[in-house]
Amino acid sequence: MANKSKSQFENMKYEIAKEVGVNLKQGYNGDLTSREAGKIGGNIVKKVFQSYTGNSYPTERLGDTSR
Repeated sequence: MANKSKSQFENMKYEIAKEVGVNLKQGYNGDLTSREAGKIGGNIVKKVFQSYTGNSYPTERLGDTSR
């Protein structure tokens, strides 16, 4: 079961990288910038949150100081 989850995660990671325009290669990706890695990771969090809760991920508006 763990292998299935890992392969699903890998597929999602590459799918998201393609969606956000990041060239993610099989194997070593140490040449990615922090911004590129963050785009992928942030979108993974959003997608997992959506699938778990059924809601869209809350986004903070620029200039919102209500918190």
